[in-house]
Amino acid sequence: MASLAEAAPRPREDQAIADTRALRWRGWTLALLTLVYFFSFMDRYILAILLEPIKADLKLNDTQLGLLSGLAFAIFYATLGLPVAWLADRYSRRRIIAVALALWSGMTALCGTATGFGQLLLYRIGVGVGEAGSSPPSHSVIADLYPPEKRAGAMGIYSTGVVLGGGFGAIIGGSIAAAYDWRTAMFALGLPGIALALIVWLVMVEPRRGLSDPAPVAPQAKPTMLEGMASLFRCAPAVHLILAVTLTSLIGYAVGNFGPSYLQRSLGMSLKSVALIYAPAVALTGAAGGVIGGKLADWCGRHYGLYSQAWFVALLKIAALPFTIAFYLAGDFTTGFVAVLMSYLLASSYLGPSFALIQGLAPTRMRALWAAITLLVINLIGLGAGPTLAGIISDALKPSFGQESLRYSMLAISMLTPWAIFHYWRAGVLLKRMG
Repeated sequence: MASLAEAAPRPREDQAIADTRALRWRGWTLALLTLVYFFSFMDRYILAILLEPIKADLKLNDTQLGLLSGLAFAIFYATLGLPVAWLADRYSRRRIIAVALALWSGMTALCGTATGFGQLLLYRIGVGVGEAGSSPPSHSVIADLYPPEKRAGAMGIYSTGVVLGGGFGAIIGGSIAAAYDWRTAMFALGLPGIALALIVWLVMVEPRRGLSDPAPVAPQAKPTMLEGMASLFRCAPAVHLILAVTLTSLIGYAVGNFGPSYLQRSLGMSLKSVALIYAPAVALTGAAGGVIGGKLADWCGRHYGLYSQAWFVALLKIAALPFTIAFYLAGDFTTGFVAVLMSYLLASSYLGPSFALIQGLAPTRMRALWAAITLLVINLIGLGAGPTLAGIISDALKPSFGQESLRYSMLAISMLTPWAIFHYWRAGVLLKRMG
């Protein structure tokens, strides 16, 4: 553990130099963390574009595909986030991120060697174990680098790793699988992450905790995990934000993991077409929505108060819902394509403002822990239940709807959106009362 330990307190002059350096390089640090997040979702979502060839090769059903994409991955990814966050609130966040990245990248490559459901399940669990070490320390670093009025924008940029990583995972993975096979695609996406882990370990600049907070942060006792959980669940706005982002993530993970399969089964697209047409368009549209939405949320926060960021997300989700429904009722690719792009553009901004608000409510020494608790709930319920539930419903509807069962499964899950909208609205009400 000594190798991960934070350095001893610096003399005041040296600390000032270190703080200046951290702020000067914060754009680079944010870009590097976004790239790590990109690799995380690229390795996570490569399975989505490969589900159909994997299903045919290993003779799996939709429930098994949902388990590989969701619950089996999520249980380890989510629960291990808590001990990782405990470490990140005490030790070098840079080194934790680097070790985690190397682990999940190696496990992604090993997925290409699987010969059956059990072996592939084991390697996917390994990917989840590795990815547990990325987001909590990354959230903590970003919150220390950016003041409250700029955090939503910074988190919005960071959140582009979700849609860009998922999109490029589909582009690269689908193209390689179409040209060779799904196993080669796994190798090609997994191995480069090990090189990136070395770069993170050697060059990432880690800021002092509380560096960008409005008031100087006095030394505080290091919190226990139970203290962190208790402090979060006493904060009503944070609880509503977590519920809102969890429900949104459940829908998003179901769509993200089974979307390529839906396009191939119901709208007649080929694997190569999904990889080269649908995936890049959705990735770029979602990234644009995340960045623009994060900046607009910052503007709302400066002019109307931070509470307005939660309402801003709610309004965008209301606007996106009709397009989501149209995507699953589409009878042809063109209609579905336009609808899904509008849905992604409007709905992709939720992560930046949500995580920024939660980090702003968190005590400084508990930021990584609050992030991990948030991710625990999001991923156990959202990532764990989303794809798994979509697969189960699809298999249950198959006797009635045949090839179209996945369409109606995903439509049913999308109907949870108004529930998420309610929690964003309620979080805004409570934040406004806090002043």
